Amino acid sequence: MLRLHRGLLERGHESFLLARGDSPLLRAAQREGLDCAALHALRIGHLSRSFDLVHAHDAHTHTLASLFARVPLVVSRRVAFPVGATAVSRWKYGQADLYLAVSQFVARQLRLGGVEGDRIRVVYDGVPVPEQTSSGEKVLEIQKIRPRVEGIDAEPALDIEAELPQARALVYLTDSEGLGSGILLAMAHGVPVIASAVGGIPEVIRDGENGILVSNDRESVREALARLNPAMGRAARETVIERFAQDRMIGSTITAYAELLP
Repeated sequence: MLRLHRGLLERGHESFLLARGDSPLLRAAQREGLDCAALHALRIGHLSRSFDLVHAHDAHTHTLASLFARVPLVVSRRVAFPVGATAVSRWKYGQADLYLAVSQFVARQLRLGGVEGDRIRVVYDGVPVPEQTSSGEKVLEIQKIRPRVEGIDAEPALDIEAELPQARALVYLTDSEGLGSGILLAMAHGVPVIASAVGGIPEVIRDGENGILVSNDRESVREALARLNPAMGRAARETVIERFAQDRMIGSTITAYAELLP
């Protein structure tokens, strides 16, 4: 969201970011001097009258914008779990003019939840591509599953963007994933990723070519670590440059916006 906001401003568009007052997102935007303020419902209603559209990026703002926005509403959907089947959920998902799904998998979940296909566009997440590739030997690990898979020879990633330049691989295990921005960040650094074959991840990782897809068990991960080679890292970086760079994400989002505007 921060990359999109910054990119819109850099391209000459008027963009204003609303985020929860105690959020790292708002603090980051404030540090950069970007147009932003704390989120609350009345501010959405007031500010939306001065803009061409409102773009909601999570479930909470989707609800608030459905109630208070006075212009066309765009909603990003990044999670892989199904759309709720309650009456309130059906009402909420009927309000947005356009949904930006982070992957084809998420787009299918939206259609299964009753959202018409002509209100869905796939806009993949985009990340910056650093000038230098990783030159380290660390194996970093992100596990979003319970119970955790024990016995993997890897270090927990505590600050992935800071640690990737010292990494040679990333293990990313999850039961559900819309796409995986952490995966894209690693690949942009030329770091091959060993990831769960779930959700939208197979749309990014081509098994054995630019990374490895695994089941969520120790032996599968250990075998994958033994299969890693430098060519996968080079292919991973090229994949991001070709399909998942942040400029592509910003441009695709602007194209989607233009569909709603005269």
